[in-house]
Amino acid sequence: MLINRKIIAMLALSSVVTIVALTSMAPEKKEFKNLKVLPKNITPKQLDNVMDNWAHSLGVRCTFCHVRDEAAKKMDFASDAKPEKEMARHMFKMMNKINQKYFEAKKDSLGMIQTSGINCYSCHRGESHPEVKLPEVKRGPGPGGAGGPPPPPPVAPPGN
Repeated sequence: MLINRKIIAMLALSSVVTIVALTSMAPEKKEFKNLKVLPKNITPKQLDNVMDNWAHSLGVRCTFCHVRDEAAKKMDFASDAKPEKEMARHMFKMMNKINQKYFEAKKDSLGMIQTSGINCYSCHRGESHPEVKLPEVKRGPGPGGAGGPPPPPPVAPPGN
């Protein structure tokens, strides 16, 4: 009986220690600085997903919008030193306005758009500065069309 009590006491004690250890390992709440268009309560994983999406859509790396703090030897993500960062904010707001006006957008618990009609890739297609292209004019077959040579110029009747 004495062995059973010792085992029960050890199990109880180890359970208490385990529970205390697990509850003290609550996820760290990270406060991001200088978020102007993204939600203030965004998680680090969600922010990484957004930044990865933008970087892949534009075919760029972090240094396209963010500066490196050489003294600290790390990126200064809060800095607004690069104009590309402010342009990204304007483009993000424009994209959201277009999606709200023309597409039925579904939002997640943070108010971030989950599905949308357009996104950064819709225009950028992996290019940091997408080329503006005008549509190619295609003409059907017939006079002056793409189906053959242009018509001959009109000929004046003889005797004039």
